[in-house]
Amino acid sequence: MSRTVYLLTFFSFSLFLAGFKPDPAAKRIVLAYVGGFRGLVDTDKIAAEKLTHINYAFVDVRKNRAWLHNLATDSTNFKNLNRLKLRNPNLKILISIGGWAWSENFSDAVVSDTGRVAFAASAVDIVREYQLDGVDIDWEYPGMKGEDNVFRPEDRENFTLLFKALREQLNTLKQQTGKDYLVTTALPGFEAIFTHTDMAKAQQYLDYINVMAYDFFTGGPLAGHHTNLRSSGKVDNESSGDRAVKLYEKAGVPANKLVLGVAFYGRAWQLQNDNPDIYPRTITKVERGDGYTFIKDSLLTNPAYKRHWDRRAKAPYLYNAALKRFVSYDDEASIKAKCTYVKKHNLAGVMFWEYFNDPKTYLLNEINRNL
Repeated sequence: MSRTVYLLTFFSFSLFLAGFKPDPAAKRIVLAYVGGFRGLVDTDKIAAEKLTHINYAFVDVRKNRAWLHNLATDSTNFKNLNRLKLRNPNLKILISIGGWAWSENFSDAVVSDTGRVAFAASAVDIVREYQLDGVDIDWEYPGMKGEDNVFRPEDRENFTLLFKALREQLNTLKQQTGKDYLVTTALPGFEAIFTHTDMAKAQQYLDYINVMAYDFFTGGPLAGHHTNLRSSGKVDNESSGDRAVKLYEKAGVPANKLVLGVAFYGRAWQLQNDNPDIYPRTITKVERGDGYTFIKDSLLTNPAYKRHWDRRAKAPYLYNAALKRFVSYDDEASIKAKCTYVKKHNLAGVMFWEYFNDPKTYLLNEINRNL
């Protein structure tokens, strides 16, 4: 053995003994939900080089099938999104079916074997026709109330069987095209979802679970951190990104399939009390939170708004004393903390809602710097 080979072998063995693991950072995903429900998407303004996946939101559920709500704009959007692959050949484009407003018919669509097969076929037909890369299911929510959705106890089992049907049909498509396809889902970070899903079984058919670690506070009667990484220690049973991740792992989902959601938008309330550090934060009114570009350019530059940092929660908030206005949001500091968390806990990556809430890409740039 030459001296060079000996040294290389010794070095490799030493790293093995030290528990060295290759840095998996290159495999981490950066997934953006891009809203097509508004109409035509200006894809020229999407920084494709900084993304690994785009989930196109949303495809509707009509008459127990995946249905393009506006065929003219949807088909144009798919064509233009696919052109982004000229700038980033590794970019994956998926359809996301459902969402808050279009989940009302999921339960009916997948209530039987024949229904699930037909629904999966309709979704895969869209993937095939527009040469896309997979299907994301954003069912809000199986087995429980969302906006005005139908739900039933059988949703728990049918939720898993839906992914099985999608996986089988996409595998058939792969045999025709030679291309791999993705099956993913977006799910909330609250504990009740685990009563109505069997994540240990469902995850075997899924590539990624996009954990919506935001909207922890939305309406009333209280305000709080809506996208905090950790608990503030001041709210009973407080939701957080960390708590959500641990719940999914406890339910049987491997860490390397979990994608941590971050918010590119804020939520705002008018408080009843004039001190934002008095708990509970009772509100008098829900207000518009706006996207991060607006928050950074218009609120953080406004002396009436003071930025606070909750060290324990790893979350910022703004407060306007004159208006008693409390704004919860993600900023560069909280994004950095979340990216560090993703790396430390070997999660798959990060995802965010929604791309055009931060058109100046302040937060996307921070994600790229850290992942």
